[in-house]
Amino acid sequence: MSTAPLLILGDSLSAEYGLPRGQGWVALMEARLRAKGPTIPVVNASISGETTAGGLSRLPALLKAHRPGVVVIELGANDALRGLSLKVTQDNLSRLVSLAQAQRAEVVLVGMQMPPNFGQRYADQFAALFTTVAQTHRVPLVPFMLAGVADRPDARDWFQADGIHPQAKAHPVILDRNIWPVLLPVLNALQKPSKKR
Repeated sequence: MSTAPLLILGDSLSAEYGLPRGQGWVALMEARLRAKGPTIPVVNASISGETTAGGLSRLPALLKAHRPGVVVIELGANDALRGLSLKVTQDNLSRLVSLAQAQRAEVVLVGMQMPPNFGQRYADQFAALFTTVAQTHRVPLVPFMLAGVADRPDARDWFQADGIHPQAKAHPVILDRNIWPVLLPVLNALQKPSKKR
């Protein structure tokens, strides 16, 4: 596989918030990549509480420092929790993807959904903005990062006491069901000799 780093730009869902180190989906993915062969360095630049605007301010320096082959963008949930404009969130995500693509990095966009108490119309519009950005820039999309966790009948038992952050047992589901099936084809494509960086 390509040895260019894999950069994760995310929020607390990717930063192991409330978890023992090594139990979040990013750490699980890193261990899986090590087991597969030539190591792909993983740079987890996720910060708890991060918004799309925060990510936008940090990404240029991260791209310059690490020159990643793939950038996974997992941001947007904190924008919604803070009541920020959907248009601003969508524009920021679009700019994040454009910045990464301008540095010839492949991008995987990770979608999020809001619970029904935010209002169905808002929830639908929020979910749709990830699809719009992915289609506009022709990048693969993880439709819902917490699929198989937040939509379980016993979902409450899979989250920490705050009801927002998944427990450690949820992170293998996040990786296996949602992230890995979308990310793996991107990594495999970078292996091909015809793929020039």
